[in-house]
Amino acid sequence: MSHELVIKNGLVILEDGEVQTDVAVDGGKITAIGGDLAGDQVVDATGLIVSPGMVDGHVHITPMGGGYRNEWEGYVTGTASCAKGGVTSFMEMPLNQVPATVDAKTIEEKYSHEGELKVDVASFGELVPYNLDGGIQELDENGVAGYKCFLATCGDRSIDGDFENVDDYSLYEGMKQIAKTGKVLAIHAENAAVTDRLGEIAKANGETTLAAYVDSRPVFTEVEAIQRAILFSKETGCPIHICHVACKEGVDAVVKAQEEGVNVTCETCVHYLYFTKDELDAIGPVVKCSPPIREQAQKDALWQRVEDGKVAFVTSDHSPCTPDLKDTDNAFDAWGGISGVQNDVDVMFDEAVQKRGMALKDFAKLIATNPADRYNLTQKGRISIGKDADFVLIKPNAPYTLTADDLEYQNKISPYIGREIGAQVVQTILRGQTIYSQADGVTAEFPGQFIK
Repeated sequence: MSHELVIKNGLVILEDGEVQTDVAVDGGKITAIGGDLAGDQVVDATGLIVSPGMVDGHVHITPMGGGYRNEWEGYVTGTASCAKGGVTSFMEMPLNQVPATVDAKTIEEKYSHEGELKVDVASFGELVPYNLDGGIQELDENGVAGYKCFLATCGDRSIDGDFENVDDYSLYEGMKQIAKTGKVLAIHAENAAVTDRLGEIAKANGETTLAAYVDSRPVFTEVEAIQRAILFSKETGCPIHICHVACKEGVDAVVKAQEEGVNVTCETCVHYLYFTKDELDAIGPVVKCSPPIREQAQKDALWQRVEDGKVAFVTSDHSPCTPDLKDTDNAFDAWGGISGVQNDVDVMFDEAVQKRGMALKDFAKLIATNPADRYNLTQKGRISIGKDADFVLIKPNAPYTLTADDLEYQNKISPYIGREIGAQVVQTILRGQTIYSQADGVTAEFPGQFIK
């Protein structure tokens, strides 16, 4: 028989390892895997790695700016960046939008933007102190894939409807409610009181550097918040996921809790596995984030834990803003967030597979299978018959230097600009449709869907 689409001659990453084979697609689903498949349309993947499309578990987009953040990054450019970077679906954070995604009305407003999507999007709902009276249930009923809260200080209290970090009572009560949904609460874990005060003291003392900013958010402020979240999870039975862990002690706390039977996982980010504290000030505020990028020893230790399978998956924590929010000589005044989703796959493939010898099946688990499984995105994350036909075709050992012109972001800023990256995304396919190729660029169409 002839299939609608066949990807031929590629090195295909299956769950038990890579194999030189063909993959057939019909109706947007994977329908056959094997040799000598025939297709009405053929993609020749000779010399390429055929990986599941990346499922980025942590992306910030601002479809509704509320007049405050209209120029940050909407769905059109944000999902175009995903397409170019090999990210076929992502978990979208509920904050930076105005209003934040806290109830039925706000999630429905987000869903009204479906015609702006070039990739598939699953949504987080926010846990905030002001949505404990029905908001969590409304979000569940309207198809959120998980929930998100901040233990660190966040949001702008002068903006009506902006997101807000939880106090301990709101965390406890919210976790009890979320536990009843069976969904996962993703947590930004830093101790707000200590990091806020240390930052104030450093700034008052005239500190301006990114190195000083890192010092104002020491490792223990991450670990304490992670341990507190784990304790609350034990008490409430709420499944939790610790976002963007930047230190080995944080991963170790999660592993210890897992051994005690707690339903907890963690992620780290590409930038924690790539940059180190000693180079931050040479790069500038474009590389500021929280938790902060730490020392070389922490980077090495995180890599070891990634390679040992102790970190569930790797994300971008793509958190874009306008250039003016990064244009300051005082690191404490700069917006904390890194634009990185377009370079998830190529940087991670280069660093993990090419430089460190990670097995391809483990690479696919880190970028696709594990995040899809954690958030119950049942059609995503693996090349398997019946799953969505989402692929990224990677050209190995093909170095290039990233320029601002390469970026699809609304604001073309990234700490990866000027870096040589040792692999390239050649083509991205979403449910059988090519949404990016090096020959034709990003599709002009919007085939993406909300995953509910």
